[in-house]
Amino acid sequence: MSEQAVTAVAEGPYFDELAVGQVFDSAPGVTLTPGLAGVHQSIVGDRLALPLDAALCAEVTGGSSLAHPALVWDLAIGQSTVATHHVKANLFYRGLVFRRTPVLGDTLRTTTEVVALRQNRPREGRRPTGLAALRITTVDQHDRPVLDFWRCAMLPLRDAGARTGSADDLESVGAAPDRAALAAVVDGWHLDRFARRVSGPRFAELRVGQSFEVGGADVVSSAPELARLTLNVAKVHHDSQAAGGSRLVYGGHTIGLALAQAARALPGIVTVAGWHGCDHVGPVREGDTVRSTVTIERLEPLTSAAGLVHLRSRVYADGEPAREVLDWRYVAVLA
Repeated sequence: MSEQAVTAVAEGPYFDELAVGQVFDSAPGVTLTPGLAGVHQSIVGDRLALPLDAALCAEVTGGSSLAHPALVWDLAIGQSTVATHHVKANLFYRGLVFRRTPVLGDTLRTTTEVVALRQNRPREGRRPTGLAALRITTVDQHDRPVLDFWRCAMLPLRDAGARTGSADDLESVGAAPDRAALAAVVDGWHLDRFARRVSGPRFAELRVGQSFEVGGADVVSSAPELARLTLNVAKVHHDSQAAGGSRLVYGGHTIGLALAQAARALPGIVTVAGWHGCDHVGPVREGDTVRSTVTIERLEPLTSAAGLVHLRSRVYADGEPAREVLDWRYVAVLA
């Protein structure tokens, strides 16, 4: 008798195949190199002075060239997608704050733990889905913490008739970063030296409620390349069939462009310390052109030369009419 070949499908889990406490750690570690940083910059744009200027970075931080914060969180999120290969949407991010700021040459490794599950109510004519709250923990090559945050992904069920009984309270998942944790991101940095070198509105000149409409826009290009670069295996970013006929752009792509635009309005941004949250309020597809407004929601002094600036970036895709696609609240250090 001849043996028949058995074909195995290489894919991530569906919602009904997840369990609270389950840990995913199979994503490869990634070493931050100048080449990786350069390709990332070419796709999302980088206007932050420290990752671009090695001499200024050494003067301000006393260390090696910083990796851009968007590159770090893009990799952490991308590494976590081994658990969300079939993701349909991300509902929230919570508690994202840098525990340390990686430099080029560091290696990032990420584990993803399922901490809560809730099956959604069935909807007529739609494949059933559930919400998976994930804790994402990223460390460097010395096991020092880099990021430790939560995100919530919506996933389909493999068995359309399954009733998992999962009904966890997702409101209790995660915690917002506190002021001390945000301030610690730049502990020991010479922010006065940054302020002397970099032009733009100073922290003391800003006012709550002040808004900046960023002149010009950015085209969204190389979307699958960014997903590949950051190990993001979510099917909707690669496979047009999985995305319903047209690939969706990874949310971090739009966030990266929004940060580059914010830095054009506020060149004195030293780094991003953390996020309050991010809502993807509309789909973004490759070829879209996006523009943004940046609003100051809160100001907290750190030193006489710098402080925490709580910002809200609202991003719109060009069209008739323009579509809002992103509502991102985050905390920057500005000198």
